[in-house]
Amino acid sequence: MMDTAHLRILRPFPHVLAFYDGRVAGKRFAPGPNWVDDGALSLGIASYAIVDGTQALVYDTHVSRAHAERVRATLDSMGVTRITVVLSHWHLDHVAGTEVFADCTIIASQRTAAHLETHRAAIEAGSHHGLPAINPLIAPTHTFTGRAHIHVGGLHIDLIEAHIHSDDATVIWLAHDRLLLAGDTLEDCVTYVGEPDQLAAHLADLDRLAALQPLHILPNHGDPARIAAGGYGPGLIAATQDYIGKLIAARTDPALRAAPLADWIAPHLAADTLVWFPPYQAVHANNLARILALS
Repeated sequence: MMDTAHLRILRPFPHVLAFYDGRVAGKRFAPGPNWVDDGALSLGIASYAIVDGTQALVYDTHVSRAHAERVRATLDSMGVTRITVVLSHWHLDHVAGTEVFADCTIIASQRTAAHLETHRAAIEAGSHHGLPAINPLIAPTHTFTGRAHIHVGGLHIDLIEAHIHSDDATVIWLAHDRLLLAGDTLEDCVTYVGEPDQLAAHLADLDRLAALQPLHILPNHGDPARIAAGGYGPGLIAATQDYIGKLIAARTDPALRAAPLADWIAPHLAADTLVWFPPYQAVHANNLARILALS
């Protein structure tokens, strides 16, 4: 059973809970390289619940069954009797707890469902990005393309497909609050580049997110204090676009490649748009390596 002793329940909005774990000095799931620590807990990760009365939407099922059980137990204690799960994308740290919600409606984009089915055997065996295995992996029960509208109690919620970070992203838009739950499409302090050859597509879809004119943004990976205080402002989108633009430019600019991450994002740190977190220097180094490896 994975340790959930450091899981914090934050409430950035009256009807939104963030289940946040990670960024705990000296605390690791396992001593060697593994996807739980290296891609999630070391950077901090949140799954979210949107609650209205006896209904809730759970946005991602966290990094383990144990974490998902904590999410569900919390909602049960609040009197929630109907849960809908929405998966932000197919990466392991977002789908690891699906078994706990096997009796619920699970919604994902068609691309997410396809990726999960393609890699199901490896994910359940623990050979896709290594251990721990996710077994069983529960498939989405409903899929959509483009955009879908659902209700949670009296809340009107839009699911919007995007090609940012991965080609199957789903973000959640609560127009009444001008609140965007961004999954991994936005991250503080820099995006994790898994598709270095698709950065132009990412920039185009970041424009689509900006066109929503969000006032509040809740990413899955970010600073817990900022999330607890109501999230990030719209500048997080512009900061991400700026960083991706610099990654593209770095392929032909040796001076930019040599500059430290703090210099790349200095204006956004000074404006308090981003919160400096040193482990993102390793993410940045990995991003640069991926960009420079393109033929």
